Amino acid sequence: MLRRHAKIIRLIEVAGEVSGRKKLQKMVYIAKHLNMDFDERFEFHMYGPYSEELTLRVDELCNLGFLDEQVESKGAIHMYRYTLNERGRDFLRYHGTTLGPGERAITRMNEENSRFLELVSTILYFAHLPYEEMKHKIFTLKSKQRYTEEEIHKGLEFIEELKALVQEVPPAVH
Repeated sequence: MLRRHAKIIRLIEVAGEVSGRKKLQKMVYIAKHLNMDFDERFEFHMYGPYSEELTLRVDELCNLGFLDEQVESKGAIHMYRYTLNERGRDFLRYHGTTLGPGERAITRMNEENSRFLELVSTILYFAHLPYEEMKHKIFTLKSKQRYTEEEIHKGLEFIEELKALVQEVPPAVH
């Protein structure tokens, strides 16, 4: 059980800070599609792929004191920021959890905003479809986001960039 929690903690440690629940959801979904060892189940939801299991695990990690969750309120909008604290670092040291070469992809994903990661995760969700069908699904289901075909192409290129990062062997340190 705690192995699953440790993977989430490690992702946040590698990222340094994850701004937003939606962004965290998308990062884990994309990481799972890059064959990183996440086993949360996802369903398509209002903002793309969503895992209730992931939401519950993050809440548990915050309640156990392994993650810090800061909430910023801007009117009716609440922004959540997740960071690892010392107790979480101790937990990770004990469990020795790593995401291997996927850690470079985690760092790269965290450089993007949640809107773009929502697009990328939606592309991956419909990756089994021919391109035109996938594009139609995005334009239909994500019409409020007003994604362009150019953004879809950038999303596809980003997926290839992440796949390359996961495959690369880092240079040896001498």
